[in-house]
Amino acid sequence: MVKRKGKVLSVALAATLAVSLSACSSSSSTETSATDKGTGKTDTAVATAGASSGKINTSEFQAISYVMLGDKPKNGQFEKVMDKVNALLKQKVNAKLEIKWVEWADWQTKYNLLLASGEPVDLITGATDWLDTWQNSQKGAFMPMDKLLPQYAPITWKEIPPEDWAESKYKNQIMIIPENHYTQWVNHGFFYRGDWAKEFGITKPITDFQGLGAYLQAVKDKKPGVIPWDTNGTGLGIANGYVNSVTDAIELPIGTGMINVIFGKSFNDKYKAYSPVFDDTFVNLAKMTKEWGDKGFWREDVLNYKGDNRSLMEAGKSSIDQHHTQTYLGERKKMDQLQPGSDLQLFPFSATRNNLVSLSITHGGTSLGAHSKHPERAMMVYEVLRQDPEVYRLMNYGMEGVQYVVKDGKRYRPDGYDVQRDEFYSNFWGGRIDKNEIPEGDTWAGKENLFASYDKIKKPYPYGRFVFDKASVNNELTAVTQVVNQMAPALIYGKAGDPVKAVEDFRTKLKSAGFDKLQAEVQKQLDAFKTLVESSK
Repeated sequence: MVKRKGKVLSVALAATLAVSLSACSSSSSTETSATDKGTGKTDTAVATAGASSGKINTSEFQAISYVMLGDKPKNGQFEKVMDKVNALLKQKVNAKLEIKWVEWADWQTKYNLLLASGEPVDLITGATDWLDTWQNSQKGAFMPMDKLLPQYAPITWKEIPPEDWAESKYKNQIMIIPENHYTQWVNHGFFYRGDWAKEFGITKPITDFQGLGAYLQAVKDKKPGVIPWDTNGTGLGIANGYVNSVTDAIELPIGTGMINVIFGKSFNDKYKAYSPVFDDTFVNLAKMTKEWGDKGFWREDVLNYKGDNRSLMEAGKSSIDQHHTQTYLGERKKMDQLQPGSDLQLFPFSATRNNLVSLSITHGGTSLGAHSKHPERAMMVYEVLRQDPEVYRLMNYGMEGVQYVVKDGKRYRPDGYDVQRDEFYSNFWGGRIDKNEIPEGDTWAGKENLFASYDKIKKPYPYGRFVFDKASVNNELTAVTQVVNQMAPALIYGKAGDPVKAVEDFRTKLKSAGFDKLQAEVQKQLDAFKTLVESSK
């Protein structure tokens, strides 16, 4: 369960950065004062750069880029907050931060193309389970950080234990800084309107796809002008969600495109490679989505549609959305304002079988671009973003008095807050940390019970140190991914004709692409991983 306590660390950070900077900066650097918002004390040490060893000269102002996933905010608040962030970064490490957004429309393709382009980006939001960190490491997209972290991000280096660094390495080199000190639940599911469910006579929580289908049919029948799920063809989370709901399969950190086609069989059979595509699981999924599409649960042109379903749900024009628990908690609060009384509910995919697996510590993290021109300063900037309470709170919450106020140590929305006018987000998912969090004071009353229910059934994520080496099956993995990306959207949204034949065609194309060889290699590496795990006990 998430429990966070804010703690002022500016003095400690200042001292550590001062030592770090004095060991690596030019003597021409100057001392600048900065005020610690948490204590009110003026701290000149943060930006001090004294004696020099000549390794880096902080007198040169540098711009550091940070790749973030998401659509850039359009209400002007982001720019106002970043002005304040950059003023502090200039004082502390003589740098500014430039966010490079990878928008949600076709995000997987855009993200991987950016990393493959050779563009000299600096910090990069990463993840081993949904952003292909290991695959991109094998392609040379990242710069190892082992030698940089101790000197340029010393607090972060020391607070992450060796066993967590071990889960962050590819070929014994650190490729991602884990978000290991931020407690969260990111198990996925569907959000649905509790007020409408009650109106339809659905009195029990939705815990399976059959119940969700009944709800969507009621929306179709009783809410004219509302598209039950106004999704677009790039979001295929329903596929993995269905697998999670009807089997005990666990996602492996192996990217196969828009949907996963190779899983671990179950928690008790975690070292067996399994594909739901080749049994009744996928046939039943295709039959269900064909039926849902024919009933008009989404647009006829879903594969070409580019709308934002979440915004439409917030406007009362769509009845569900698919994402994880953390997003649900934020959306529930947002919907309370935009759709009063909506009583947003969550159907976690794991609710059907109670087969919840905890989060990998590298579900969120930050990597360093292989072509970064300023790797040392990038590490310094990251250290400030993660460790300095004032900068951290700006990046995560926005401006005190505008986006939030603090009362009795908890964070609330200010009086008069308007979500469309005042909302801020930076999607800083690669460096959040519990010690710098300010607990929310106006969270949904059921949050604690929801988290407690998860804690009762959770199982530890078994693949934290499993890194799939694709070298011997690179061609097959590429070909399988191409087949998945070409065929899965139509199949998942019921636009591929007869579902049984569509799945058979999908299977045939996958096998022609080398699926059997790919799965055999996954099994071989899982066997070796099992031996490694058991020998280390």
